[in-house]
Formats: sequence, structure tokens, C-alpha cells
Amino acid sequence: MKSLVLTEKPSVAREIARVLGCSQRGKGYLEGSRYVITWALGHLVTLAEPEEYDKKYKQWRMEDLPMLPEQMKLKVIRQTSHQFQVVRSLMNRSDIGEMVIATDAGREGELVARWIMKLGNWKKPFKRLWISSQTDSAIREGFAKLKPGAQYNSLYDAAVCRAEADWLIGLNVTRALTCKFNAQLNAGRVQTPTLAMIVQREEEINKFAPVDYWTVRADFGNYFGDWRGKEGNRIFDYARAVELLAKLKGHTGKITELRRENKSEPAPLAYDLTELQRDANRRFGFSAQQTLSILQDLYERHKLVSYPRTDSRYISSDIVPTLPARLKSIAVGAYAGPVKQLLQKPLTTTKRLVDNSKVSDHHAIIPTEQPVNLAALDAEEKKLHDLIVRRFLAVLYPPYRYEQLTLVTTVNGEKFYSRGRVIQDQGWRAVATVRAEHEEGIGDASPEQTITSLNKGEEKPVKSLKANKSKTKPPARYNEATLLSAMENPGKFIEDDELRETTGSGLGTPATRAEIIEKLLYTNYIERHGKELVPTSKGIQLVNLVAPELRSPELTARWEQSLTEIARGRESKTKFIQGIRENAAKLVRSVETNTAAYKADNISRTKCPVCSKYMLLVKGKRGKMLVCQDRECGHRQPEKEGMGFTSSKHASRTNQKLISRFSDQESIGSSLGDLLKKAMAQEEQDK
Repeated sequence: MKSLVLTEKPSVAREIARVLGCSQRGKGYLEGSRYVITWALGHLVTLAEPEEYDKKYKQWRMEDLPMLPEQMKLKVIRQTSHQFQVVRSLMNRSDIGEMVIATDAGREGELVARWIMKLGNWKKPFKRLWISSQTDSAIREGFAKLKPGAQYNSLYDAAVCRAEADWLIGLNVTRALTCKFNAQLNAGRVQTPTLAMIVQREEEINKFAPVDYWTVRADFGNYFGDWRGKEGNRIFDYARAVELLAKLKGHTGKITELRRENKSEPAPLAYDLTELQRDANRRFGFSAQQTLSILQDLYERHKLVSYPRTDSRYISSDIVPTLPARLKSIAVGAYAGPVKQLLQKPLTTTKRLVDNSKVSDHHAIIPTEQPVNLAALDAEEKKLHDLIVRRFLAVLYPPYRYEQLTLVTTVNGEKFYSRGRVIQDQGWRAVATVRAEHEEGIGDASPEQTITSLNKGEEKPVKSLKANKSKTKPPARYNEATLLSAMENPGKFIEDDELRETTGSGLGTPATRAEIIEKLLYTNYIERHGKELVPTSKGIQLVNLVAPELRSPELTARWEQSLTEIARGRESKTKFIQGIRENAAKLVRSVETNTAAYKADNISRTKCPVCSKYMLLVKGKRGKMLVCQDRECGHRQPEKEGMGFTSSKHASRTNQKLISRFSDQESIGSSLGDLLKKAMAQEEQDK
């Protein structure tokens, strides 16, 4: 009997087939003496559309809401149905005795396989391949240590709950908003609170009134000092600043405090997906989706890094014996010297790197044992690979050590503060190229300078005094790096003290946050202005139209927390879905009773040829479309000029050029990830 191996993508199937010696090609599969390898093209099965429960749902009417099917149905995705038929026929082969689920080792990967198994009526035994890298050795070891499939039943339950929650909340609220306000509006349990954070920040910026303030700096010859009073270093009354300068003029300073402290800073933690996306955005301007796409290539195609979609910044103790081999694999080019230095003596690891309690499904993103060929990487891949390698080296290097000097010079009773440091050991900073987490936002602290040969009690002449005028600044708009941080840690937006302290889920997961940002951009709720993310009129209005609980991260954080507990087998999936159904009904009612108005901001100058109302300019199947603003009219036509979208530099990676094949109606209630998977599947079929 043979084992049927189900992967998520053809590229992964080919690699596994090569390692397992499956060279015989069939239509939609590869076969060997022991294994038959097939693939899923992303999701082959999804939740049924509303009209498949009842034909009345073909028409969008408020009186038909909420839609709460007693039992959720599955359907085969039409665009990839040919591959589903291949997989199902392989399932029914008499010589197939068991299945090995080899889809991505995570919640969504589990869902991909289990839904195919469910519609394919799989009744035979199954096992789970769970690996954190795509190297040949990892694949061989994984197949030698296959896990019982039932061990991941709770993970599957959590995945189903996530999918059904998105259907129940997303489709019901989207239809309610669209019917109520006669506009193409959509909402979701993660995208809406994320949008609300961006809108809230914009409101804070608009309401902000800048205030003048002054700071005073004294030049003592070989160093400078910044004045600081009881309430800080900012003076908001110019007369007070003038008075201070007059008080200080003509006086000599005296060093009244001089503290020397030996300090050390450990290396920043290894990367998880979100932290890597933040760093790549800060340094290279990569979008979160772009980083994930490049990272996926480094993982699948080049096999140079471990599993990308991880939320852990630690490794488990069983990885420690592999560290020397991982170091040897990256010992090329600029990395050869640092690696040689590390391997000259036994490696030292600490709890900042190795912590079993902080590793769940996957460990931190680190290099694999695959030898590096830098010439095979394109420019973007080299940049991201460099970040990962240097962070990996940094966490194995000793701490950065320095002597901190803090100096207070008193002039006529007023104190001036100075800081300096003398480096004793560069440690991890010798190999790191990115800012450490602790360097973010030092606020009003005095800048560091080189200060030498000073003694307490020493008098210092005041060479010059200057009052510098500044203005208070509004909070900065979100960019992708800071938005990812806010999504990961939305605590300040959560009013419930207990939830704020206990939730570790945030908005979405590391694997989905990039999709959420891209979907907000694609649906024109936000725009990129340089690196900044700015809400559109449509986005601002939407936030004000939905129920307060849906725009708050609190409700979503509770749901994400519940999904995590379901995956761990600690919470009931039935109870969770019942709560989602009740929330869906409540949210529909809140839209129905809303007395606000919506004004479209995308009205064109073209009149509808059917009803003469001005048409809306929207993103359609193959470019920009003109759509009648009256939904009952429903007329649509291509825009005469400016057809198509301008793709970004990395469009080929994210398949943005293919997303336009799917209509706005098809995308309502679906994640951008679903669209991407459909697009990728179509791309495979076209090939």
C-alpha cells in the first residue's frame, strides 16, 4: 500500500517528490514506489456562498439579514475544481492506504487539507508532516517522525472557527452596510478595528494644536549640557526662557555630579514574522506583504530560512545541536569572519534565545543548514536574507558592553545634564546592522557625546548659552512598521483591564496581518502617502457607520484569544461559534438602526446611461470600472481611460496583477489571502 501526500503548492510537492524519489509524473501528481504526491493549489474547498443555502440570498436585502445557517456547508472552488477532482480520484485508489498531510504547518494549512478530506470523503488513516524548514534533511527527518493526524484536531477546530466567524461577521455586516447605505462597503472582525486605529490616529493629528516651547543648551568647551528643571527640559513661556538666560549669563559652571556605570546590552531577540516585517519596512520600505512574499521564496525555493509564519522569537532546546551546522552554512562573504569567531569556541546560548516555554508550533526565523549561494538571490532576497543572518549571528554574540557617564553641571543653581559612553566591547553590535528595540524613541533624553578627563568639583566656563525654539508635534501617522506593532499589541486601545493584561493575540496573526493591510489598501479605505498610511474619506465614514464594538480591538482580541485556546484544546468550539452568531445578529441590528448617512467620495462625472445618475469609479475585474451608484439599477461599464491598475515593483511576487480577475462582489467577505490563492491557482492552471 502507498501513502498519499497532500501538499499546499506544486512547488513544495516537487521538492518532497524529489527527496522521496517520486519521479513518475501523472496529471496533477507525482508517484514513486511508496508515495503519491499531490497538491492543493492553495484552498480547493471553501465555505459555500449565501445563495447556496437559499436562493433568496442572491438579492441583497436588509430584511433577509442576518444570514445564520444552522450548519455551514462546504463547496469546491470552481477555478481549481480540476485539481480537486485529481486529489479525490487519488483518495479513492485501492492501493492508497493512508494520507500524509504536508500542507503548511499552521492553522490555515490544516484547514486546507481537512476540508479537502471532508469533501473527498476520506475515511482511511492519516498522519501529519510537521517541519520548520524545507531542506532535504528536514523533509527526510519529518517523514521519519510523522505525527498522528488526530494530534492536530484542535488546531483544525480553531481553523474552522476562524473561517466560520469571518463568514458570519464579514458577510452579514457587509450586506447590512451595503443595503443600508446603498454603497459598496465591507467590514470584518480584524480589518475594521485595524482601520479604526488608523482613523483614530488621523483624528488625533487633525485635532492637534502645536505649541511653541524652548530648550536651553550650554556649551562648556569640550562638552555641552541641556538644562532640565523639575518639570523637564521644555519651557513653554518665552519670558521664562529669557529670564533663565539672564540668570545664567556671566556665571561659571561646576561639575556637581559625575557617575560612571558599567553597563551591558544583550542582543535583540531573534526574528518572528512581525518583527522582521517591521525591520524590513523601516530599513528598505518593504510592505508587510512584500516581506512575507520574499520570505516565502527564501523558505520554499532557496530553503535558506526556517518557517516564516511564526509568532515566536525563540528556539527550542532540540535546535541547539544544529546551530554549528547552520553557522557553517552561512559562512560566506561578509559573514565568514563572524562565523569563524563564533566557532572557535563552544557556542554559548541563553534564555534570550533558547526557551521551550515560548515556542509553540514553530521557532524563530533562523538560517537553515542549506549552503548559501548569494549569487542565486535577487536584490530584495539578499536584503532580507542579510537581516535574518545578521540577527542570527547577533543573538549568538556576547552583550554590547560600555561605560555610561552621566554628568550634571550646575550654573547659578540651574542644572545642565550631559551623557556620554565609552565602548568596552562591541559584542553583538559588531555584526548587527539594525537598530535594537531599546533604541526606539529615547524621547527628551540628552544626546550622547564623547566626554573624557573630567572630575567632580571641576569648574567649567560657559562658552555660550542658547535658547532653541521648537514646536510640539502631533502623533506620527502609522506606517506599516508601527501599524504592525499596534496590531500585535493593541493593549492601549482595550478598555478591559484584565483582557489588556492577559491577551497575547492582538489583531489577527503574524500570517494574516499583511493581508489585512493590503485589503484595506485594495478596498480604498486607506492610501499610502510615501511610507505613511492615511485613511480615505470612505474609510473614515465606514468606521463611523459600524457598531462601536466592531471597531474596537477588544472584541477581536477576545475572539483571537478564544481561537488560541480552542487550538490548545482548552475551549469549546461550539460555545465560540454560538457567541459569533449572536454577535452577527447584534451587529446587523446596529447597522439597521443607524441614522447616519454615507456620501461616496468616488463619484465620477459620467452619468449612467440607464438612470442618468452619476456613476462611481471603482476597482473592477480587469481595471477601473464605472458603476451606477444606484444598486437597483446595477449598470456597470469599463472606464474609457486609465484602464487597469499600476502594479508595484513586487507585483509579480504577490500576484496583484491577477487579483483584478475577481470581481468586488466575489471579494466581499473574503480575505485578500483567498483572492491571492485563487489568483495563484489560476496562474498555475495557465502555465
